[in-house]
Amino acid sequence: MAVKVLIVEDNPVARAFLCRVVRDSFSDAIAITEAGDLETARRHIGLQPGRAAHPGPDPFKLMLLDLELPDGNGLELLAQLTQYPATKVITTLYSDDDHLFPALQCGADGYLLKEDRFEVLVEELQKIVRGQPPLSPAIARRLLSHFRHGDYGGGRYGDSGFNPETPPAQAAHPPIPMDPADKLDYERLTPRENEVLTYLSKGFTIKEIASLMGIKWFTVNDHIKSIYKKLNVSSRAEAAVLASKQGLV
Repeated sequence: MAVKVLIVEDNPVARAFLCRVVRDSFSDAIAITEAGDLETARRHIGLQPGRAAHPGPDPFKLMLLDLELPDGNGLELLAQLTQYPATKVITTLYSDDDHLFPALQCGADGYLLKEDRFEVLVEELQKIVRGQPPLSPAIARRLLSHFRHGDYGGGRYGDSGFNPETPPAQAAHPPIPMDPADKLDYERLTPRENEVLTYLSKGFTIKEIASLMGIKWFTVNDHIKSIYKKLNVSSRAEAAVLASKQGLV
């Protein structure tokens, strides 16, 4: 079955460009759905304005979302997708803090600049398979600079909802000590999630785990998100600590 991808972009030329980027980024069969505005995007997802998304049996696994759309701001859509099991990547021309941090706070898993070269965008999207957040180089530098200056401790964007694999998130959310509640959370993992956690703790990439388990890498990504939520952790390192304490590694 093809992996479903949604591209929300009002500019037809940019939309065609992003379609090429997606097709060159992944080896899996890809089924791309295009939307030029929020209304069309919501219709494809099955969303009602102002209501949270409830994915059906065959949800989108990757979404590329523009911020400026004819009928509203892409952040409105992003806010409705907090519980939707897709990797959500902002694709925009804006690299300033006033666009970057609100997007991360709304649940974006990555942030790419459309002005980057084709090869750069392909490489950044491929990071998803390796378990890394897709970030344009300029955005990664901005984030590093922001957190190195200590702004995350009490600055304007100290509560940003950044991707769990990034160093800033680890700095903002240090590992949580093990207690009896952790054990209870851990025991709620499904057998598949236990298996993914074991491989994850041993350093395997998402693509390697998918190959070992005979499943799609997007499915592995879904399992990892569920593991993080159930264990109340925000990084691979924290999950590995809990797995080690439970004797999995």
